[in-house]
Amino acid sequence: MNPVLVEVYRNNVLESFHRGAICVVDKEGKIIFSEGDVNQICYPRSAMKFLQVLPLIELGGIERFNFTLEEIAIMCGSHNAEPDHLRVVNSILSKIGLDKNRLSCGSQYPTSKKDADELIKKNEKPQHIHNNCSGKHAGFLALCVLLNKSVEDYINPNHPIQLLIMDACAEMYEYPKEKMITALDGCSAPIFSVPIYNQAIGYKNLVYPHQFSEQRKVACKIVIDAITQYPFMVAGSKRYCTDLMNITAPKIIGKTGAEGIFCLGLTEQKVGVCIKIDDGKMLPQYNVAQAFVEASNIFTKEELKPLHHYMQEPVTNFNKFITGEIKVRENLFKGM
Repeated sequence: MNPVLVEVYRNNVLESFHRGAICVVDKEGKIIFSEGDVNQICYPRSAMKFLQVLPLIELGGIERFNFTLEEIAIMCGSHNAEPDHLRVVNSILSKIGLDKNRLSCGSQYPTSKKDADELIKKNEKPQHIHNNCSGKHAGFLALCVLLNKSVEDYINPNHPIQLLIMDACAEMYEYPKEKMITALDGCSAPIFSVPIYNQAIGYKNLVYPHQFSEQRKVACKIVIDAITQYPFMVAGSKRYCTDLMNITAPKIIGKTGAEGIFCLGLTEQKVGVCIKIDDGKMLPQYNVAQAFVEASNIFTKEELKPLHHYMQEPVTNFNKFITGEIKVRENLFKGM
């Protein structure tokens, strides 16, 4: 059984808790800190997006379509579907000569409540472009056009572009693709099962791709530059990925994934991190990620003050009364 990582108190009584695993690896792939079963197999979910875009960059997609770093950033993102997000996704589609109806991610109300409410007020239904993964899917379509492959079934796990993406992910995770179990993500794109340890390796390789080809090295740098310069495209307003990288990038980059995944890369230390919350809740992954960021001592407490509430914050009820708090287990990263 994995250890408790996050605790929820009500009037100082422990009411609930969240178990999980953490793996931190150095530039050699050696585990330098861990909690729980780092060999536990799970899906990276959206934390895989930073890797899924690599084939498009390596094969010349930026040059062919004149993509900007802002557009690359939203291909890596799980966006709120705020107006700027839709603008950038539409720009990608325009550059590759396709309509937004080609997206196959599924219609979804904007993650941003304000923008979801706007659709409801206008009596409009959500579209595929409002899906938080529409940037990633626009990138998939760009890869199809670049390679002259069918855009009809681009989410099929056996589609040529998905096989290319699987190869790239297997290389970055240093995990045999034969062991990967392919499933469908919430947006219907293929995802691959990978141990927590290898997910940490993947982010280490993203920030330290020394053993790969020059094309891969350049592609990894472009991804980091894109999400560093345009963190808003990775998530949006009041979202941890964006708030984190607004302060910490390029020294620390991070990406959430559904079902309790959060991965981080430390560019100067050449370190990769994967956090998995067993029950799949989203908030605890941010609690643990922020605790790790603070324990790393890369930034001062003052610099991280705007983010500290992600590590420990009060729990309130419908009257806005404080009823307790959620916080990371005491001394979780002691001695790291």
